[in-house]
Amino acid sequence: MVSENSSCTSLIFTYGTLKRGFSNHVLLQDLTRTGDAVFKGSYQTVEKYPLVCGPYRVPFLLNMPGSGHRVTGELYAVSSRGLARVDELEGTSRGHYERLPILLIPAGYGYESGNNKENEEDQAVLTRAAAGGITCAAEAYYAHKSFEKEMWMKNGGKGFGIYSDKEAKGYVKRKDRPQDLSFLDHVRIFISSPSD
Repeated sequence: MVSENSSCTSLIFTYGTLKRGFSNHVLLQDLTRTGDAVFKGSYQTVEKYPLVCGPYRVPFLLNMPGSGHRVTGELYAVSSRGLARVDELEGTSRGHYERLPILLIPAGYGYESGNNKENEEDQAVLTRAAAGGITCAAEAYYAHKSFEKEMWMKNGGKGFGIYSDKEAKGYVKRKDRPQDLSFLDHVRIFISSPSD
């Protein structure tokens, strides 16, 4: 494993299948082996965001700050070559995800495990984090804005704070999905289908 690499200058926050132990992590393992990625640690979003599942239990972070939970994931520094490969996996040129800024703090900083109390505690933690220089600016892959609101409604306005084995149960790898439709077709069908 590479400990540091000066060419790995872009920080990306992974919250779903790119995390260790999940199906797409093989990409980050490959990038780490070639010196195009470095694991920086477990981090949590400063603000609350909706994290939901779409078709085939694919996770989506929705760019709707203030809703949902603080999302826990992994931070990686990647090279420009690594970033291009992750962009390709995430379908940024095909309208699947958008890579946009996000503010993070080390996972668990100031919060008890599972504690998502509102307002005063939130503000106190953010103030301490900012004063201590603990916050970290990175980028995350959000669901494309063309379907994010519908995805939030389809999930009943409820999300989760961490994509774990529980949320991933039923995940279908890309190669095992029906190939006669595009991923965006699958998203549209998922959004328009009756809720369970």
